[in-house]
Amino acid sequence: MAKRSVSLPLLMLVVHGVCVPALAQVCRLISQPALPLLSAERDINIGAIFSIHISALLKMHSFTSKPEPTTCVSLSLREFKFAQTLIFAIEEINNSTQLLPGVSLGYKIYDSCGSIAQTIFSGMALMNGYEETLSDTSCSRPPAVHAIVGESNSSPTIGLASVVGPFSLPVISHFATCACLSNRKRYRSFFRTIPSDYYQSRALAQLVKHFGWTWVGTIRSRSDYGNNGIAAFEEAAKKEGICIEYSESILRTDPQEQFLKTLEVIKKATARVVLAFVALRDFFPLVNVIAQHNLTGLQWVGSESWITSRTVAETKDYSLLSGAVGFAIANAKLVGLREFLVNVHPDQEPKNELLKEFWETAFQCSFRSSGSGGCTGSEKLAELQNEYTDISELRIANKVYTAVYAVAHTLHNVLKDSTNSSKKEQPTQQKVLEYMKNVRFTVKTGEEIFFDASGDPVARYDLVNWQPAENGGLQFKHVGVYDSSLPSEQRLQVNQQHVLWAGNSGQLPVSICSESCPPGTRKAMKKGRPVCCYDCIPCAEGEISNGTDSSDCFPCHLEFWSNENKDRCILKVVEFLSYTEIMGILLCIFSFIGVLLTALVSFLFYLHKETPIVRANNSELSFLLLFSLTLCFLCSLTFIGRPTEWSCMLRHTAFGITFVLCISCVLGKTIVVLMAFRATLPGSNVMKWFGPAQQRLSVVSLTLIQVIICVLWLTLSPPFPYMNSSYYREKIILECNLGSALGFWAVLGYTGLLSILCFVLAFLARKLPDNFNEAKFITFSMLIFCAVWLTFIPAYVSSPGKFTVAVEIFAILASSFGLLFCIFAPKCYIILLKPEKNTKKQIMGKSSSLSLSGQKLGTWCVC
Repeated sequence: MAKRSVSLPLLMLVVHGVCVPALAQVCRLISQPALPLLSAERDINIGAIFSIHISALLKMHSFTSKPEPTTCVSLSLREFKFAQTLIFAIEEINNSTQLLPGVSLGYKIYDSCGSIAQTIFSGMALMNGYEETLSDTSCSRPPAVHAIVGESNSSPTIGLASVVGPFSLPVISHFATCACLSNRKRYRSFFRTIPSDYYQSRALAQLVKHFGWTWVGTIRSRSDYGNNGIAAFEEAAKKEGICIEYSESILRTDPQEQFLKTLEVIKKATARVVLAFVALRDFFPLVNVIAQHNLTGLQWVGSESWITSRTVAETKDYSLLSGAVGFAIANAKLVGLREFLVNVHPDQEPKNELLKEFWETAFQCSFRSSGSGGCTGSEKLAELQNEYTDISELRIANKVYTAVYAVAHTLHNVLKDSTNSSKKEQPTQQKVLEYMKNVRFTVKTGEEIFFDASGDPVARYDLVNWQPAENGGLQFKHVGVYDSSLPSEQRLQVNQQHVLWAGNSGQLPVSICSESCPPGTRKAMKKGRPVCCYDCIPCAEGEISNGTDSSDCFPCHLEFWSNENKDRCILKVVEFLSYTEIMGILLCIFSFIGVLLTALVSFLFYLHKETPIVRANNSELSFLLLFSLTLCFLCSLTFIGRPTEWSCMLRHTAFGITFVLCISCVLGKTIVVLMAFRATLPGSNVMKWFGPAQQRLSVVSLTLIQVIICVLWLTLSPPFPYMNSSYYREKIILECNLGSALGFWAVLGYTGLLSILCFVLAFLARKLPDNFNEAKFITFSMLIFCAVWLTFIPAYVSSPGKFTVAVEIFAILASSFGLLFCIFAPKCYIILLKPEKNTKKQIMGKSSSLSLSGQKLGTWCVC
């Protein structure tokens, strides 16, 4: 593109005969000179190019004869109004004593006919002048113009700025908004009084996001204006999380089929919001097709090119655009402009065909006809209500006015500095360009004008809304502003209460690909679809999302868990075996039952302590055994309730010591029974080593070993309360950590070792005479004890949470009840129900095997 833009200007330079000193003394143009449609040459002249006609007639050239001048058709009242606004501003400046005193401004206005080539052709004419004969002295004359105002569209302006830029001729546009023109390296002499689309595109993205529309369709002009505008919008929209369902391009010269194709795309789409970044002339054929097919219910968002077009808004067939919103250049009032506009008349310049054509277009008449369809010249513009006479919307006309004043203030500064210096010179194009970069002034509308390093002004927009008017058309309602000079979060301000939406509805339209994901869910992208299209997936257990449209779920901290809705972290339930729950209550009841039964047995034994059955069964060890069983039943209570540092240390050590004390007593009774039987044999003296003192010492010694183990355990690595969150994710198990597992298993192992030893000894003594034998009951009790604790180990390891503690309590109670019932139930039965057997004779029994030593055995047992 760069090569093309350079080669074409060079070709035009040759065609128009740019002065080259090496050429002959006289040069003559080989084509007809390009003449301005409107001109008034004075001391300093300003050039201007407007698309006064919408298009040019296409002609086929045979290249065998000189081409005829281009014929332009379809006069644009809006562009003609721009040209008259420029003349109005120049006349106002010439009548001012403050600005350019003693210097009069002139103008040369060309028509580009909406053609890029014609725009470049006009720009060349403004640089070279339009005299047919050039000499070497032509190069020393003042420049034809010192600046060019125009063009009204981006693409022609790009061509114009590319051509005149190398010659340092300032070009200042009132309506070319393409962000590409801010490239100072390519367009070094370009300025504009209208904001760049760079800001408009971002403002549109913020607007769409503000209303919650994340799923939109776009339509653009297939030109620099539309392509660059939508590209900038898409970039900004992506950052705002907005997705584009479709992007269609159109051009006014497209065949009808292309517009019908675009219509079908819009109809089939699910997006209810359509952003039209379209030039006004490209928009007309599209909206015509849409109106013909009565496509309603769409929310239109427009660019500044058409969003304030009276022609579109006042056409009743286009009422489907009601509710459209978009950014427009800030409106202004130019005092005296209407009077100037309505005073234009063909008689002012009888030879100017443009004025006649304007008159015919404005009044829909012809000077060539007579009668009802003929123009008389007596018609009055002041009585017309059309785009030309309407001064309620001077948004773009004001930018033409501002552009003229920018040139005038620049020239004023150049001439003032030249007057103050000793060397007075005529302003050059280069000088004007340098001064324009730093010009700063305030127009009578109150707006301060200056240009940044890219030649752009501050971006300020009005947000307008199309609402029904009384005449059946649409009117523009100011509902907000956008100011790029403010901080980013304050730039867009919308009065949403005054906005009327598509279909004249007061309800904000919804345009999304997927419904918003509520708190407690996350977005899951759909394969092959834009990021705005997603499924809402509930957060996993223990994770939450506390905002809408969350892209991810976040895990709760260790002590917290997600609530039922997965939108908030709540404290986990702390679980432990409590006294208040059914399981804890039942275990407590059984524990107290055990204590009560043990107390009853003790009381019963105390009442009958002198009876043979009590005395024959070693009453001292029996009472000590009952005492230890009481402690066993009570120690189970330490396992219930909230674990604390003291309870954790107490429960395991109390359990270990009391059970060893209990097993030591049983073991003592077993040994005594076994040794007593041996002592009845002739010549045996073994019983002297198993007297009462030795029995007490054995119990104390065996228990002391367990005490030492417990002391070492508590000293080195004691149990402690621990919040276990690894077993259950949704709750915390408050339990006692063993500290040293070795200490726990040493306590349990030592208890088991004594139990097995007791079981073996009791088993060996099971065949003693029935009347005397207590060993078989001890065997049963130890069998139950060992079975319970062997079953306890796998159950303890595999039980979760508080059930671990319940299993341990159950094992304690079961083994305690086993000892209580197996050892003491038969004796209680005899004491209470069979007192006739509670005699010395019955206890001693008669057996041939006992012979003469029976008396000695009975004497020892009744101790």
